Amino acid sequence: MEITTINAEALAKAFLAGAKNLEAKKEWINELNVFPVPDGDTGTNMSMTILSAAKEVSAMEHPTMSALAKAISSGSLRGARGNSGVILSQLFRGFTKVIAEYDEINVQILSDAFERAVETAYKAVMKPKEGTILTVAKGMAKRASEMVDETDDLIVFCEAVIRAGDHVLSKTPDMLPVLKQAGVVDSGGQGLMQVMKGALDSLKGKEIDYNIELSAQPSGMEEGRASYNLDAQAAQEIKFAYCTQFLIMLDRPITTRQENEFKEYLESIGDSIVVVADDEIVKVHVHTNDPGMAMQRGLTYGSLTTIIIENMKLERDEKLSALKEKEMQSAGISEADKPQPAKEQEQQEEMPPKDMGFISVSIGEGINEIFKGLGVDHIIEGGQTMNPSTEDMLNAIAAVNAQTVFILPNNKNIILAANQAASLTEDKKVVVIPTKTIPQGITALINFIPDSTPEENEERMNAELSNVKSGQVTYAVRDTVIDDKEIKQDDYMGIGDDGILSVGQELTATVMDMMGQLIDEDSAIVSVYYGEDIGEDDANAIAAQIEEKFSDVEVEVHYGGQPIYYYVVSVE
Repeated sequence: MEITTINAEALAKAFLAGAKNLEAKKEWINELNVFPVPDGDTGTNMSMTILSAAKEVSAMEHPTMSALAKAISSGSLRGARGNSGVILSQLFRGFTKVIAEYDEINVQILSDAFERAVETAYKAVMKPKEGTILTVAKGMAKRASEMVDETDDLIVFCEAVIRAGDHVLSKTPDMLPVLKQAGVVDSGGQGLMQVMKGALDSLKGKEIDYNIELSAQPSGMEEGRASYNLDAQAAQEIKFAYCTQFLIMLDRPITTRQENEFKEYLESIGDSIVVVADDEIVKVHVHTNDPGMAMQRGLTYGSLTTIIIENMKLERDEKLSALKEKEMQSAGISEADKPQPAKEQEQQEEMPPKDMGFISVSIGEGINEIFKGLGVDHIIEGGQTMNPSTEDMLNAIAAVNAQTVFILPNNKNIILAANQAASLTEDKKVVVIPTKTIPQGITALINFIPDSTPEENEERMNAELSNVKSGQVTYAVRDTVIDDKEIKQDDYMGIGDDGILSVGQELTATVMDMMGQLIDEDSAIVSVYYGEDIGEDDANAIAAQIEEKFSDVEVEVHYGGQPIYYYVVSVE
């Protein structure tokens, strides 16, 4: 049966089907990552990105095209994780800008939407690389423009576009030698194809379960791991008790003057304010003692949805109690010996914002403490095993009471999400220092000078990143060949800033081989951060071997507590 147009309800089902198909294939896509490390997460990042939007879409009973477009765009934008997730969200953003103008979609509109999607995604990436999800999307957009003159049937059109995407995907190893050597196609491109194929199944009328279920895992963190600094949270007095978040579905576009007036009103009843607005939706975050007042004012602009109100004082007290309980148990203090909590000082003047503050992504308990000791205001745990989302970044920015907020992503796969969060923040200056490793993040903090301007600090920190070399040691999850090194499953791997440096079946030998490539005649200090699976004695033994072999360097040993990576090292 020929289909020449689809309405918003049909498109919503197609989108949900695409999300479900990607979710079902995420582990397979994870395995396509070039590096055979146990944190291969392209499929997970893309799945969590699209599911963030799918949750909003599934809650719409009878969507209009403009409302559906907004749900897809804003949901994926806030939920974007990792480079692949951010690029996927930008593809959706461009696509929905076109479809939002129509009640029904035909092949011409779809073709225009594909073209706009590609343009938007390419602009979002500072140095676009061919042989990636971008190339696959571009190939489909090109075929879509050709198919406009060949058919009006959306099924025929989409089948041709998907065949073109599969063909381009199969050619990605010819565009990126690292893919060919590893024997895989681009994982991000494969993820995009699974979205397209799921959507096509829906258009063809295949029976699909459209129910969307999100895991209860907290956003931006591993199960059981807090995404913020417990000690600082416990010690902080709270003037405004309720963290209030909601979305306003606008009756009409909000003007700049109205947006500023709304922000001024929120400032009169609270702090930590984030207001992000576009034509049809406003995202609101405020700490206040009267959530009702914030929501009442919001209702003057439209209807409210996704309302979240959290009692921060209650949460802080529970965390403080749990933290003290843990400390008492560790120290062997009995219940009778526990000190009684002091009476909370309810009336405390709000601290004025400081000039500069820091957010850092971290990967382990010990490294958290190092960052806190260097002055980080807010820690997002996630790093390798769970890339934080754009919304995680926005919430962290709101929590830092500073006029300028520096973000240290400490992972190349988190930089795009940090940049996206910075672009969505209007009430503070946000500076992303493009740190790709934990050692680079530590180096940036060490070179921060409080008396300098934000611009001077940004320039200094960026300049110093090139003076530190990083190494990480983990294990392989599959057989492959990378950088002309044959790797077997369960081999140890030493990974440097630009690739794999060493491979072996014995941990110490692999570490030492890696260190031999990192240390040169200019090296002076080596810092070793040992992970949760390594004992302190073993870490000290490694340090002793490094000092013995490289007598001109000083070696420091720190507990990192990071999962997956046995050692993280820096050489300066």
